Amino acid sequence: HVQLVESGGGSVQPGGSLKLSCAVSGSTTGSHCIGWFRQAPGKERETVAIIRADGAYPDYDDDIKGRFTISRDGDTLYLQMDSLKTEDSAMYYCATRRESCADSPFRSESYTYWGQGTQVTVS
Repeated sequence: HVQLVESGGGSVQPGGSLKLSCAVSGSTTGSHCIGWFRQAPGKERETVAIIRADGAYPDYDDDIKGRFTISRDGDTLYLQMDSLKTEDSAMYYCATRRESCADSPFRSESYTYWGQGTQVTVS
């Protein structure tokens, strides 16, 4: 099993920045593709950004491309969020799966292990 614990959420004004962290522990053999996801009340879950477990080949949803940066440093996954908009408000989750990022990495249902989430509010 893989354990994921997010932190770093909070409230920020439009145009501001936040940096989310996700501590990864447990059996790393169960984690080959890892990413950030978000869900706002009444909306479907979205895939924000994904990256290979070794920190290579980041990829982004078009809505946040150029504003958010995903990265990995050791056992921690990060999401640097700049130029935040009110529509970025959501619960943010990190999640990982055994399968590589080569096969439909933006399909959130394919991710096995999830953290508890951290709230981001932009207003």
